[in-house]
Amino acid sequence: MKFMRPLVLLSNDDGYSSRGLHVLREALVTWADVVICAPENEQSATSHSLSLHRPLRARKPDKDVFTVDGTPADCVYVALYANRRFLPRWPDMVCSGINHGLNLGQDAFYSGTVAAAREGALRGIPSIASSAHHEADLTKVADLTSRLARSLWEETHGSVGDVMRPLLGRRTPLLNLNVPVHWTGEIRRTRLGTRLYEEIIDVRIDPRGREYMWLGGPGVRHETDPGSDTEAYDAGAASITPLILDLTHHEGSALTDKLIEGVGARLAGDILRSGD
Repeated sequence: MKFMRPLVLLSNDDGYSSRGLHVLREALVTWADVVICAPENEQSATSHSLSLHRPLRARKPDKDVFTVDGTPADCVYVALYANRRFLPRWPDMVCSGINHGLNLGQDAFYSGTVAAAREGALRGIPSIASSAHHEADLTKVADLTSRLARSLWEETHGSVGDVMRPLLGRRTPLLNLNVPVHWTGEIRRTRLGTRLYEEIIDVRIDPRGREYMWLGGPGVRHETDPGSDTEAYDAGAASITPLILDLTHHEGSALTDKLIEGVGARLAGDILRSGD
């Protein structure tokens, strides 16, 4: 049986011309076929938004490189479902990055890089989001990401010649990798920490006398938090945080049941009174 190289769909939120994207591609093609489908322009902090109220346009600037004038999640969705206009077959993995900047803590909720990977995981495809400090050695980050991706592929699809056995549904692996600027070579499994941003709204006046606003300040910090990705960053270690697709907070079940009981009782009383 002829061995078919794995197929990786590669995206990001910095845009298709980002150096991090192409350095990662160079690392991945040593063991996999790679197709890029990335935003036409930077889409940082677009989270998991999809463009449902306007048409999308795509173009092909190079072989196996496609751009879409939408969000990172748009790019992955379009590549997967556009009737093989982008991909020759269903991909074995989705990789997103290398992001120009870290995605630690609650950044994972806002990040377009993480969202592109999450879109793949939602479709049952093992996925990795890779981010690094903007001054990190991208070649080293790409090598680490590629090694992680290859190991993940082997774990989820079996060894060469085995029947492919991808994990599906809510169990699909979704990994968030972050690499600090002075990476020591250590790798830690972590959980999401907490990043504390300057919560600022900068209100200005345009030349026509109308108000406009810039969101967010330039400063960010975090507290000591053992086991977190922010702690790993402080120690110079790369962090790998496994993310979940099921956001259900099971520890909140008792409170939810109590709320339902109270609301239900009041609702029943209101219905009885309205019938009088």
